[in-house]
Amino acid sequence: MKSEPNGLVVAAHGRHCMVEADDGTRLLCHGRGKKTEVVVGDRVRWQPAGDEGVVEQVAPRRNLLFRQDEWKTKSFAANLDQLLILVAVEPMYAETQLARALIAAESAGIPTTIVLNKTDLPGADAARARLTPYRAMGVAVLELSLKGDGDAAQAVLAPLLDGKATLVLGPSGMGKSTLINRMVPSAEAQVGEISTALNTGRHTTTHTRWYWLDDTRRSALVDSPGFQQFGLRQLQPTDLAGLMPDLRAHAGDCRFYNCTHLHEPGCGVRAAVDVGAIHPSRYRIYGELHAELSATRY
Repeated sequence: MKSEPNGLVVAAHGRHCMVEADDGTRLLCHGRGKKTEVVVGDRVRWQPAGDEGVVEQVAPRRNLLFRQDEWKTKSFAANLDQLLILVAVEPMYAETQLARALIAAESAGIPTTIVLNKTDLPGADAARARLTPYRAMGVAVLELSLKGDGDAAQAVLAPLLDGKATLVLGPSGMGKSTLINRMVPSAEAQVGEISTALNTGRHTTTHTRWYWLDDTRRSALVDSPGFQQFGLRQLQPTDLAGLMPDLRAHAGDCRFYNCTHLHEPGCGVRAAVDVGAIHPSRYRIYGELHAELSATRY
């Protein structure tokens, strides 16, 4: 019988991780053996080992997210309650990266909210229009101006984040650091402490971290850089349409049960694109991702 977990992983780098004990104290730990891989958000069973600790067990995960680069896919966060995807009026965000994050969240069963930041800038109407397909498929969209009216933005975000572990995603320039520093005033100090403990350098920006929003440790923000590397290689090409709600709504109209929605006759998805029920940019993204996932199988 496995023991109950007694710690939470709040940062990880290589084989080392920062574990927060049930009393709130934090200790540098390492895994026992090469196969003990932990990620931020993991509940673990750990034991003291000299000045550090040893992770003995990782509790079963409710969900798990991945990032990828040219060579490999790697898990990076677990046991999340929701995703907050930050995009902005300026600079223009990459819709493909937004779609990748939504697909990964859908696959993991994690609710998602898109936050459109900098709505006080010219061009807000165009940015809103680009999000029309996402609103239409049922994704929640909030509009904020974190620098223009930070207090109002904080008032909107507070109830959304209350009592939840929220992963915040966003490309550079979208305002993610502004959001985190507003909601977690001690964030920069925590980055320094964790980076020093993990020997990753005080200014490292490549590692996922967990921040508590309140003293009772009910609400948390999880910051993970590398938005553009959101991993989907764990998925099959045949999974893709079912994870895109606008395509999924029409996939049942296809003549063939194993339709790829790329070239078959009688395809309900392509018919929906033709009549404007699916936005062309969404179908283009589907084609690109289907090709990517198909290529990784060989």
